[in-house]
Amino acid sequence: MTTPNTTPAGWYDDGSGRQRWWDGQQWGTFADELNAPAATMTAAPIASVEPVPKKLNVLALVSAIVAAVGFIFACIPGALIVGWILLPTAFVLSIVSLFLKGDKKWLGIVGLVLSIVGTIIGVVVFASVLAASVDDAFGSGETTVTEPGDSEKEAAPAEEESTDAEAGTRDNPLPLGSKISNSDWTVVVNSHNPDGNTIVAEANQFNEPAPAGSHYEIVNYTITYTGADSSYSMEVMVDAVTSAGNVIDSYDSFVSLADDFSLDELYSGGSLTGSQAFLVPDGEAVLVRVQPGFLADEVFIKP
Repeated sequence: MTTPNTTPAGWYDDGSGRQRWWDGQQWGTFADELNAPAATMTAAPIASVEPVPKKLNVLALVSAIVAAVGFIFACIPGALIVGWILLPTAFVLSIVSLFLKGDKKWLGIVGLVLSIVGTIIGVVVFASVLAASVDDAFGSGETTVTEPGDSEKEAAPAEEESTDAEAGTRDNPLPLGSKISNSDWTVVVNSHNPDGNTIVAEANQFNEPAPAGSHYEIVNYTITYTGADSSYSMEVMVDAVTSAGNVIDSYDSFVSLADDFSLDELYSGGSLTGSQAFLVPDGEAVLVRVQPGFLADEVFIKP
């Protein structure tokens, strides 16, 4: 900058864009500038300072998204496997994101919460699916009963019997000859022999006699398979329940009868009639308990 001597003292641009003190004759030294009156200073441009934006915590964002997607899949029975893969992944990502620098760490907390809650829901859904699958595989539908003389009446569910509440329970057992049915099996208890010692002894020479204080009772019943394809007679379970509340099954004593049930396979419509022997303590009355399938409702018959 070429400045004439007539220029009064003050702060001016020295030509380089920097403000310096002009004493009226020449540019001032650093000491002159320190002692220069501030009132005569021509304001220099001040660079604006912008705030530095915070870095986004990308991992926290990813964990929240993965957890949300996994949560949704965990609620869908047919897509549980996807949820089981995404939720643990989201859990790990969210934990790591909380230790990283960056804004919006709350997304990591969201991912953590969703991954935990989603896992709990996934377990519940999986348990429900598993229970339904087991019931489909081994269940036999709703159990219905028809008492003798009621063959023309529509069979009603045993647990919803309106004319005879709770018919078929221990407190209100059904009579002999009642038909117990579901979608796979029909069972009819034909007879009960409270003194079966002679029958057991004559059936097989290797049968052991009843120990002192007990005796054999024989239950004869008929099973009919009504399901699809085929199944085995062992699915139908018949036991004796004593008045003291003890359950006795045919496996409690190794007795072979002439008309024993074995691992018989039946196709739809096939039927078998046989007997089982139960070792009962003397002085105890028994009820016959029938379950037409592994997961079927139990029904009690009074001999």
